[in-house]
Amino acid sequence: MGSGRWSRDVYSAAEDYRASSGQSAFAYSDSGARQAHPALDPKGVFMRESRDSDEHPVTTPIVVMFDVTGSMGNVPRVLQTKLPQLLGLLTRKGYAIDPQLMFGAIGDATCDRVPLQVGQFESDNRMDEDLARIVLEGGGGGQKRESYELAMYFLARHVLTDSLVQRQRKGYLFLIGDELPYRMVKPNEVRRVIGDDLREPIPVESIVAELRRKFEVFFILPRAAGHGGDREVLDTWRGLLGQNVLELDDLNAVCETIALTVGLGEDNVDLDEGLDDLATYGSTAGGSVAGALAPLANRPVQIRRL
Repeated sequence: MGSGRWSRDVYSAAEDYRASSGQSAFAYSDSGARQAHPALDPKGVFMRESRDSDEHPVTTPIVVMFDVTGSMGNVPRVLQTKLPQLLGLLTRKGYAIDPQLMFGAIGDATCDRVPLQVGQFESDNRMDEDLARIVLEGGGGGQKRESYELAMYFLARHVLTDSLVQRQRKGYLFLIGDELPYRMVKPNEVRRVIGDDLREPIPVESIVAELRRKFEVFFILPRAAGHGGDREVLDTWRGLLGQNVLELDDLNAVCETIALTVGLGEDNVDLDEGLDDLATYGSTAGGSVAGALAPLANRPVQIRRL
């Protein structure tokens, strides 16, 4: 996976076709699907791989996982419509070299039919296809917790990147949600959803520490979400990730926030330059992005090297 290059023309042609035929960008979910698409089903997956190639010799792996329960269900629709801006900033503005994106979705393994969906690392328009396959379940258990820890377990143990293996450089992971993780990675859920034979529960603090050896991990909490601004949610995630918890007051700014965070981490842009780039793009998200990234603006750059 990860070959090819993103084309705005291909994206626009697909968008025009859907509009003319009355199809949704999320036709699989909107058809009433109640199980993960085979391409996104984590059960039995050995590894999702971000690999270097002649076409992309210095890959930058970027994972975006979003909560699709309740009020967060609109996130993938926003991502899908803003995908050209995200790829444009990452590539044309040089924020990242050879970016490879992987999208996935998080639910609740205690009650949802589709608690985890994980795509492939892609460099071309197949990432749009993976977004289109995501089931927007809209469930959740109503207890202010979702299975973020299950997603983090998968990403810690079932992702292989040449960036890390060949260059000792971490990738980027963005978790977008508004609730708490469960306190433990549970063996029965891992077995049922992923297929691993986990011998004992793993505290969420331990799986986060393991994950952070592979990725620079960020949690984005949209203020407009059901638990936006919730002190318990913010304090819990800050206890796990420190300053990498970003509050976003406009969900429509999520792609710009991701792109600039990567650019800052790669030391390819500073915040002021990035905000100027957004204005050049015609984006009105500058204020929201500036507020979200304020915790990162003054810290040392070059955060990816181990």
